[in-house]
Amino acid sequence: METTPFKLRRNKDPFTSHQSAFSVDTNKMETIVLNAIDNFGKQGCISDDVLKALPDYRYSTITARYKALKEKGLVIADGTTAKGDAGRSQLKMWSVKNYEQNDD
Repeated sequence: METTPFKLRRNKDPFTSHQSAFSVDTNKMETIVLNAIDNFGKQGCISDDVLKALPDYRYSTITARYKALKEKGLVIADGTTAKGDAGRSQLKMWSVKNYEQNDD
């Protein structure tokens, strides 16, 4: 399922934002981010983990992919959190194939 460019910008955004939305290879980036999340296996990961695993990409390029991956049913965030580097809680994420629901 492909992410369409119109989902990457708002109607009132400047023209340059509309141009950028059509120039981003969202499917490639979604695959890269999904693979990074998948590599954490059954332990899952938080955004800080994904950012460290993909040091060659910008923060906004990586974090913008989470929503689409969740909407496509490829990544699960069940409300479980873990502390990030700054000491604040971040949602844990798993690729669907690595998610095991905890029924404690």
